[in-house]
Amino acid sequence: MLDRLPEFIDPILYAEQRRETIGRIPISGFSRLAEKLAANAGDVAIDFAFEKKGRVATVQGHIKAELTLVCQSCLKNLSWALDIPVNLGVVSSDEQANRLAEEFDPLWLEEDTLALKDIVEDEILLALPDFPRHRHECLVKQKAQAKKTEDSTIRSDNPFSILAQLKNTGDS
Repeated sequence: MLDRLPEFIDPILYAEQRRETIGRIPISGFSRLAEKLAANAGDVAIDFAFEKKGRVATVQGHIKAELTLVCQSCLKNLSWALDIPVNLGVVSSDEQANRLAEEFDPLWLEEDTLALKDIVEDEILLALPDFPRHRHECLVKQKAQAKKTEDSTIRSDNPFSILAQLKNTGDS
């Protein structure tokens, strides 16, 4: 594993050399992702293997991270684990993108090099949910709890609440 990941990569050269890029990038380094996060602590782990499949340079591997998002139901912090498989084929034209095997998503190469951080950030942004929520029904539970509290407050303030309870139980 490299102590320091390269800032820019040449995916075609890396594929010809069958290089691997393994390391960590601080979450705080992703400016576009920061807008979607509640906190930017931690790292993103990447494991990329570059190789040629026929004439196409490919990038395959995984991106793993633990992000802190905001639940859109209760507006509390939400821990979101990511394990994103990466299957990219390097292309520079629409024709090449159309001929790309279905298992690969296009990675557009307009110059000789790409910013590694941008590739990782794009993949993370594509994997994030549009409306992140806790897996349980946090908003429904909060509403039910608020209603219980409200009902108990009403019952305790009502001088006839004891009579209402007796009426409900069937006792005379």
